[in-house]
Amino acid sequence: MNADGAAAAPLLEVRGLSLRIAQRTLIESLSLRVNAGELWCILGANGAGKTVFLQTLLGLRDANGGSISLAGKPLAAWQPMEAARVRGFLPQNLPEVCAATALETTMMGRHPHLSRWEWEHAADRNIAQAALAAMDVGELAGRDVATLSGGERQRVAIATLLAQDPALMLLDEPVAHLDLRHQIAVLGHLVSLARDGGKAIVFSIHDLNLASRFATHALLFRGSGVVDHGPISEVMNLPALSSAFGYPLARVAVGPRMVFVLE
Repeated sequence: MNADGAAAAPLLEVRGLSLRIAQRTLIESLSLRVNAGELWCILGANGAGKTVFLQTLLGLRDANGGSISLAGKPLAAWQPMEAARVRGFLPQNLPEVCAATALETTMMGRHPHLSRWEWEHAADRNIAQAALAAMDVGELAGRDVATLSGGERQRVAIATLLAQDPALMLLDEPVAHLDLRHQIAVLGHLVSLARDGGKAIVFSIHDLNLASRFATHALLFRGSGVVDHGPISEVMNLPALSSAFGYPLARVAVGPRMVFVLE
């Protein structure tokens, strides 16, 4: 609810979205709402359209039909800097490394909050340092990012998004390059941001067990334009997943949890 008692607009709303590449239909007439406090995972086989979908949500690629709204306002109506204060993105392929320390890189996330020609303040530096610490790379703040491992660079990139502090976070394979401990830690932190910080988070991932453990909702790209979407328990069922990935899956009990395995 907002101050007037009316329901707040969803942070992301898609209406009748259709996406095609050449003659291939990736999405046909998808409508969904992503609200504060929700953590949506995007699932599907390689080439199913997960990255293209995220790029379209950012306005980097035109849809073939439908509309996208950010916080109740059409995506095309947002000025870039204004949008960057509301929505942030972690790309799958990180840009080429420049000569900068991890802290300097993370400070870039604060730029949307500064006026033109304004320098960062001590508060911005503190936010960036806290973001690095949250991603377990605080001790690397003074290191040149070119000297970091792939996993360390990935966590610095996520820290940069955290420092940006948008209400809506879009992440393309955020746990790529990370060891298991840091995969769990990163996803756990995203859960906290959604649950306790009121963020809305949309991320792509290949690990079904991590998806089912941490996400509240799912989008499952099944091919030929079909995208199942909704609460995680409804979308991540064995017939749909087996169809989407082209291989029979099963679920088995491991302690208190049910996990997905190949049949």
